[in-house]
Amino acid sequence: MEHEDPQQPRTPLHVAIIMDGNGRWAAARGLPRTLGHRKGIEALRRTLDAARTLPISRLTLYSFSTENWRRPTSEVKELMRLLRFYLRSELAALHREGVRFQVIGDRKALPPDITTMIERAEDLTQDNQALTLTLALSYGGRQEITSAMRGLAKAVERGELRAEAIDEHVVRSFLWTGAAPDPDLVIRTSGEKRLSNFLLWQSAYAEFVFLDVLWPDFAGEHLAAALDEFWSRERRYGATHGCL
Repeated sequence: MEHEDPQQPRTPLHVAIIMDGNGRWAAARGLPRTLGHRKGIEALRRTLDAARTLPISRLTLYSFSTENWRRPTSEVKELMRLLRFYLRSELAALHREGVRFQVIGDRKALPPDITTMIERAEDLTQDNQALTLTLALSYGGRQEITSAMRGLAKAVERGELRAEAIDEHVVRSFLWTGAAPDPDLVIRTSGEKRLSNFLLWQSAYAEFVFLDVLWPDFAGEHLAAALDEFWSRERRYGATHGCL
């Protein structure tokens, strides 16, 4: 099997990460789950710092799923508090470092003040080009596809779209991710090996790397190792290239 020449320039990637293991990290230390989530914020900062030094153009992080709303009320409140803290404390640094900030997900389910903070952050950083950071908040892949199908149906009902004209490009335009490029690499921490309703449409041809490290312990060397694993693979997109 042929691999990419390590001496050749590497195209910046879109990397998506399922940040898993905060609760287990805390439980293993006899600490409350909320402290695991706080440590997860530190891992997020380290990951973003590392991403800016690597050939990564987009970083999409699975931060809060639609299923997470079912967690105990106290934990959800703490997660929302941490989100407010992150948006307030990190926005200036993100903007200064040229990071474009975006959010995908069902914003109607988020507290109104957080929605306002997100909109302000997106407006402030919309022209930045160093790296695009996308947080998936109140996000679920099935919910995203369902929302897209509902939007398509309404467009057909209004006569704005013919059913025969619907193809992959049209469907993509109705997804929360819109015209954003699909992820090249999806990383999941904590040793679990599943997508958990994350970027189901967009990950059709992504490579997957599953790491045993819990998210609060994730650091730049883990991200770099995952990219090395990615570059060691041959991406076929359904073709055989001489082998079955």
